[in-house]
Amino acid sequence: MNSPALTVIICTHRPRSDYLTRTLAGLQHQGKPTSDWELIVVDNASPDPVAADLDLSWHPAARIIVESELGLTAARLRGIGEAAAPLLVFVDDDNILAPDYLERALARAGAWPMLGVFGCGNYDPEWEQVPAAGFEPYTAYLAVHRIPRDRWSNQAFDYPAIPAGAGLCARASVARHYAAQVLGDPRRKKLGRTGANLSGCEDFDLALTAIDLGFGVGVFRDLGLTHLMPKERVAEAYLLQLVEGHAYSTVILHALRDPEMRPPGMGFAARLREFRLRHALDPIPLRIHDARRRGEARAWTDLSR
Repeated sequence: MNSPALTVIICTHRPRSDYLTRTLAGLQHQGKPTSDWELIVVDNASPDPVAADLDLSWHPAARIIVESELGLTAARLRGIGEAAAPLLVFVDDDNILAPDYLERALARAGAWPMLGVFGCGNYDPEWEQVPAAGFEPYTAYLAVHRIPRDRWSNQAFDYPAIPAGAGLCARASVARHYAAQVLGDPRRKKLGRTGANLSGCEDFDLALTAIDLGFGVGVFRDLGLTHLMPKERVAEAYLLQLVEGHAYSTVILHALRDPEMRPPGMGFAARLREFRLRHALDPIPLRIHDARRRGEARAWTDLSR
């Protein structure tokens, strides 16, 4: 095989086999010939090795790598280190890329050399169980949304222009610089899921690295995928855990980039605002609010250590 134009990286830990099978089928039916790209599946400390259930014989440059250090960030670092292509595409084990995703990603990378990281603008959910009424305001936590228009930026923390990790495309040079930063500052490994811990923002850390290097970031409507949603993800308990993990990671991410950042004060005025807010919220928004506060408090405790 000639040098690949792009590398697809799937990081997986204890995958749901029917979902991962569909993820791979989506890749198998890409319009881009397999001779143009390589596929790396990173088995992140799964109790049962995923290699036993996967047939990658359809791809001439596919391989399974085992990463024993548990955590999405550790798995992505391993994938980055193994990749040979100048463009990396991260695909979650519950994503089905649109058939033209890889072709469009390559075209976008060629036409927009100023972008270091870019990604999906259309996430179509496939619900195993339809969310209950009142759940809609929180689906953004699940990477389920459609952007109203393309957007790109070179400003840090311009979140509407920063892609989520599902379907994220990164230039290898940016990804390797990010990997070196993480290895040099282990606090960054607090970002990203680790087993049942639903921390996140490792994708934002990678995107912000692109901005640090003088690139832009962007999200585009012509990059689309189907996000498979098991019924567990629409349960309130999961949502609260996810909100707490996101709040925790957001504080860590911002504090790593601003050493002068300090916890918000809790003087009389702040306590009064909190009291009034809690008494104004309905039960579900109140539990969401409390989960967010728990995540923030846990982050500041960890940072103080």
